[in-house]
Amino acid sequence: MFSIERLRILRELADRGTVAAVATALSMTPSAVSQQLKVLAREAGVALLEPDGRRVRLTDAGQALVLRADDVLAAMDRATTEMATYRGSPRGQVRVASFPSGAALLLPPVLTALAGSGVQIVAGDEDLLPSEAGKLLADYDIVLAHRDERAPALAGPRLSARVLMREPIDVVVAPAHPLAHRRSVWPEELAAESWVSVRGGFPVDDVLNSIATITGVRPRITQRVNDFRVIETLVAAGHGVALMPRFAVVHPQLSVLSLAGVRAARVYEIITRPQAHRRPAIAAVLDAFDSAAQAVTARRARDS
Repeated sequence: MFSIERLRILRELADRGTVAAVATALSMTPSAVSQQLKVLAREAGVALLEPDGRRVRLTDAGQALVLRADDVLAAMDRATTEMATYRGSPRGQVRVASFPSGAALLLPPVLTALAGSGVQIVAGDEDLLPSEAGKLLADYDIVLAHRDERAPALAGPRLSARVLMREPIDVVVAPAHPLAHRRSVWPEELAAESWVSVRGGFPVDDVLNSIATITGVRPRITQRVNDFRVIETLVAAGHGVALMPRFAVVHPQLSVLSLAGVRAARVYEIITRPQAHRRPAIAAVLDAFDSAAQAVTARRARDS
């Protein structure tokens, strides 16, 4: 019989990569972590770790046991929370990570919907590259991530990802810009512009690269900033034009132009462990995110 706590340590190693990181996360010493992993290997009767330079990595058997550990630990979480349902509504703490602009849009209505429900959201703002968002499941139950709609969805045996909503990406220009009176713009008309963009690898930059492919002109990027409020103020002051997600634009002086001839958007993705939705508290938070996204989409459709 495997120890639940030792299975948890093995899963932490799979998530975090080093014994030192596991020790920090679990408030243990590295030697204690190593000792528990050795005991687990004896329980399994097979090597779970192998040397990898000065570190260790999971063997094939170790990787297989991690998948079973996910199932066991998820079942334990469900058992704990399901017992709480006999005392009333779903309750408990749910850790939620979200990228900043997504949190600004969806987190307030989610918190409002769950107020007084017994479900406590512990929110964190995390802005990782879309391909790395799954790593946040080491510390969170739910991850709200974003990616270019043409990019592949995250996939893997230890995570579940689904699209929550779609958000168009538009061009924003200063009020004195020659294009400010327009409602849309063709990519070819932007070839000579100076751009304020985000760091490489994020959805907005992916769309800018698509524009470069269409025009055959490499964009002249003067600044790279991941904070959309900063981008807005730079554009409003005449320091370039920018691409921005439609629902993130709040600066009253900016002109917003849709991109003609280009399907430009980012999608919001909800990422969890595969069986996480079976925990009542997590299911309640997922439902609240669904409702918030549907309300935003319906409201924007009425306003457009």
